[in-house]
Amino acid sequence: MTVEEKIEKQEPLWNRNYLKVWVANFMIFFSFMLLTPLLPLYLKETFGADKQMIGIVLSGYTLLALLIRPFSGFFVDSFPRKKVLLLFYGLFSLLFGCYLLAGSLLWFAVVRTLHGAPFGAVTVSNSTVAIDVLHPSRRAEGIGYYGLSNNIASAIAPALAIYILHLTDSFELLFWLSLATSAIGFSINASLKLNQRELIKDKPKISLDRFFLLKGWSEALTMVCFAFSYGVISTYVAIYGKEELNISGGSALFFMLLSIGLILSRLVGSRTLRQGKIVQNASVGISISVIGYLLFALLHNPIGYYGSALVIGLGNGHMWPAYQNMFINLAPHTQRGTANSSILISWDVGLGLGVLVGGVVAEHFGYHWAFWTAWIVNVLGVTGFFSYVRHSFLRDKLR
Repeated sequence: MTVEEKIEKQEPLWNRNYLKVWVANFMIFFSFMLLTPLLPLYLKETFGADKQMIGIVLSGYTLLALLIRPFSGFFVDSFPRKKVLLLFYGLFSLLFGCYLLAGSLLWFAVVRTLHGAPFGAVTVSNSTVAIDVLHPSRRAEGIGYYGLSNNIASAIAPALAIYILHLTDSFELLFWLSLATSAIGFSINASLKLNQRELIKDKPKISLDRFFLLKGWSEALTMVCFAFSYGVISTYVAIYGKEELNISGGSALFFMLLSIGLILSRLVGSRTLRQGKIVQNASVGISISVIGYLLFALLHNPIGYYGSALVIGLGNGHMWPAYQNMFINLAPHTQRGTANSSILISWDVGLGLGVLVGGVVAEHFGYHWAFWTAWIVNVLGVTGFFSYVRHSFLRDKLR
């Protein structure tokens, strides 16, 4: 038995604190995904909102989540992390209750937009605490398994929400369930036992690297490309399936297969991450994903539609934890929050651009051109990774 294997045997991956933040993260995304797929229907049936108004109301959430990300990393690095985590988690939970009080479309839009801020902040702070409570020898592996909580919640919650709505015809019950679920997550995190850590000191008052990890600029640019592709596909997959492939309700199975791919690849990839194969994992992930996007753009039939979902899931499940490890390994321990917020900012920017550009291309040239655009941008990201990013990471990483 090697020295490394002895250390891993002595230091369990699933320690008490890590298990708590894992479950709390599951609760964040479970409560979030209980509502997200059904909110357009709620706005239409309750307030009579049309498609354009629904888009405006729901877009505020994403915008505010993106704007808060850089400051989230700063807060997490500059103040006691547990206090920051509980503050944002508490606000995230309380705002579910505000949906129940929103009696008009305007007030619902205000609440939904405000909800984006604590969501953007709590996802940064919770993932940063998860990294803190992992032993260094299990950190890369733990980051991979941590993402399973998102994937499992995103696979289960929408199906459960649709079933509950069909059974009870009550949106109000879904709001209460989201409030209760997030409150349980808050209570779990309140019981965390964290060690004191060094806070940022003696830094200039205005410093860009306190809000974004400048050393990760090339990783960020390629991540924008990968998120762009996902933004196009995930946004227009349902309407494309219905209008051009005559697949009614097929998006539920599409996202289920995507989640299965994500879960399977994270289970496999976490083992290789434990061996320090971060660049290899990222290389495999982006190579698989680009094939998935090609299948979606090339095959205009159910095989391409559903098969690409599984392939994209397998690729992204390898790529995301590897990239998160890359950002973390480029940052000193006092900038873990900044590193986490940086990768999320990159993903949010790419996702938003994908939705925007994909919509414009689809409107003027059709869905097929939008999906080919997604693939081309993904190829640009893959090219950038193999030609520059992997070499610069190996040169600049701190551990």
